[in-house]
Amino acid sequence: MTAQPLMSKVLKLFTNRIFVAVIWFGLSFVAILKQVLHQHINNYYIYKHTFINLVHRVNLYIPQPKYFLDTNHYGPLFALVIAPFTLFPDGVGAVLWVMVNAWVLYEVIVRLPLTAQQRTAVLLICAHELMTSSFNVQFNPMMAAFIGLSYILIKNKRDFWAALVIVAGTYIKLYGIVGLAFFFFSEHKLKFILSLVFWGIVLFILPMPFSSPSFVMQSYLDWYESLVEKNVQNATSTMQDICVMGMIRRIFNYPQLSNLLVMAPALVLFGLAYLRFKSFKKTSFQLLILASTLIFTVIFSTGSESPTYIIAFVGVAIWYMNLERPVSKFEIGLLIFALVITSLSPSDLFPKYINKTYIKPYALKALPCFVIWLRIVYESLTRDFSRKPVYVGQ
Repeated sequence: MTAQPLMSKVLKLFTNRIFVAVIWFGLSFVAILKQVLHQHINNYYIYKHTFINLVHRVNLYIPQPKYFLDTNHYGPLFALVIAPFTLFPDGVGAVLWVMVNAWVLYEVIVRLPLTAQQRTAVLLICAHELMTSSFNVQFNPMMAAFIGLSYILIKNKRDFWAALVIVAGTYIKLYGIVGLAFFFFSEHKLKFILSLVFWGIVLFILPMPFSSPSFVMQSYLDWYESLVEKNVQNATSTMQDICVMGMIRRIFNYPQLSNLLVMAPALVLFGLAYLRFKSFKKTSFQLLILASTLIFTVIFSTGSESPTYIIAFVGVAIWYMNLERPVSKFEIGLLIFALVITSLSPSDLFPKYINKTYIKPYALKALPCFVIWLRIVYESLTRDFSRKPVYVGQ
């Protein structure tokens, strides 16, 4: 068989939706199965006891070394999300938890306003990063899905349900609040605002029947205190602070760097895209904002760790598939840069010496996503969104 027909068959295989779905779910299943067999599911124990502690009115944010290491950093509403999984033995519950996370994100990606071929490509690009999150039994795939779903619902004029997703995401892990970035895409802004208020009240009350009103209200105060404390700890942690601020702190040995010095100009750059108000109804512009939001959420958060980057990497994949065709060599290079440094660096496929000596100590996992985010900012200010996009396969 000659090289060209062989490459054609390989390309056809890796653009086959079923084959890519097998990779998507298969990698996550292998990752969590390995962790369950080695009893490395500490995060699941934390999640499980969030519900147990809610029911028994035990502070949700105190250390409980008898049951798990570290502490919980999710809101009281999260206890209801994890509740169904606690009905199973821990190993089974952990596997189901990871696979449901993978499934929810899969369902959101296949509903993005892209071609079928592009959606498949997004899945393929993100599959390895999803495995990293699954290996750590993380909630982050579902968080990425919440952000993407809030955009999809607003685009489909389902503002009431978009508000539910945004409020739920915020009450679970604050990150969900970035769904408000799509507010200007709503054609029913007053309905959207009223829906946010409605769901804000409903979801605040929802955990109370499982515990008590006073305990839930106290839990929100405890949650705030735990996040403040965690933010201080992140600056000196090698596991967290994998963000732009952390990268600067470590490269320049400047631990006292104020997050505000980086966040303030970043917010200005992020907001500049909204000056293109004539482009608000253009899908290509909306997808660019979605990509920017997903990446921004991670690279400017001191709480970001390696498994958090599934959120950012969905943004990277959407950005690449939303580019005008043909893509430039520079844009291809940026995607490869992200795949190698951000996605592959924590894995066995990457030289461990380089990862331990350079990538981890200097938080360089954030670098490719930061460069791509800056490219997105530039593109959002200069791209002609009135032109009809030319997609792969057209």
